[in-house]
Amino acid sequence: MKAAVLFKTGEPLKVIEGIEMPPLTKGQVQVKILYSGLCHSQLMEVQGGRGEDKYLPHLLGHEGVGIVEKFGEGITKVEVGDKVVIGWIKGNGLDAPGGKYPHNGYTINSGSATTLCERTIVAENRLVKLPSGFPDKLAILLGCALPTGLGIVFNELQPKPEKSIAIFGLGGIGMSALLAAKLSNPTKLIAVDVSDDKLALARKLGATHVINADLTDPVSEIYNITNNTGVDYSLEAGGTVQTIEQAFESVKDGGGQCVFASHPSNELKVTLEPHAFHRGKSIRGSWGGGSKPDTDIPKFVELYNSGKLNLESLISKKYTLEDINSAVDDLQSHRIIRALIECSSC
Repeated sequence: MKAAVLFKTGEPLKVIEGIEMPPLTKGQVQVKILYSGLCHSQLMEVQGGRGEDKYLPHLLGHEGVGIVEKFGEGITKVEVGDKVVIGWIKGNGLDAPGGKYPHNGYTINSGSATTLCERTIVAENRLVKLPSGFPDKLAILLGCALPTGLGIVFNELQPKPEKSIAIFGLGGIGMSALLAAKLSNPTKLIAVDVSDDKLALARKLGATHVINADLTDPVSEIYNITNNTGVDYSLEAGGTVQTIEQAFESVKDGGGQCVFASHPSNELKVTLEPHAFHRGKSIRGSWGGGSKPDTDIPKFVELYNSGKLNLESLISKKYTLEDINSAVDDLQSHRIIRALIECSSC
């Protein structure tokens, strides 16, 4: 099979052909990948933002859709021919390590869910059957962006109606969160980003106010919008220390809640005002929006089918696997929300 491989952090990915598929072991499923997404997590891996990478060379990607080709011992969740969503959040089924792929005398490593490849070996508990009728090209969002973005709103923040909400960062997770937040009927839904195109789309998707953080201080502007009180809830998906700090600063005293989804480079630290905690502000991180893929993904599909989620707007551009480094550059430069990587034909 062919795959995008990270050989050295800080360098472009290499697309390698002729990689061997190893035998399957207990709990492993072989999937032909149709489409993969691209997330900020992959940028972190490529750039070395998680510290020393002990598994080089390795495959990447943690959100995709494909077709089951075969499986190892103990698999009960899927059958050959099933169309499945691949995601990084653990669900039901057996846990298993990723495949170790032989190639030209060396081994290419992988995690329990990788998707930037023509074929992959995935743990059973990283798979969910794709509900029938849901578009393949949108199904990549079910692997990470939707479980995290929708999950933070539905599972963790659970905003009450007629409250104020700010979303920092309008990538796949932030836009997904905005769609979910809109369903809570907020009085103010404020979108913050540095891209005018993304802010314009946020307006179309339901934001009542938009702020370009390159042109104005978003915290000051949020306090202006909310009559100097701050918002009831803020959700951060901007990927930087600064956006985490700003999201926390923007919530009101006496119960304002901030949840952040991003993970800046390991060596960086977040600086927060200690007294703000005494005044009743709170902040916490999110692990995949608290989602349970086997039960939440069908719910998300039902919301889409009922017309409540405009997911088509979240896919910005399609790339081939050979164009993977262009997709990485576009994501890094804030030119896209979510890339659609075509890994193999149907």
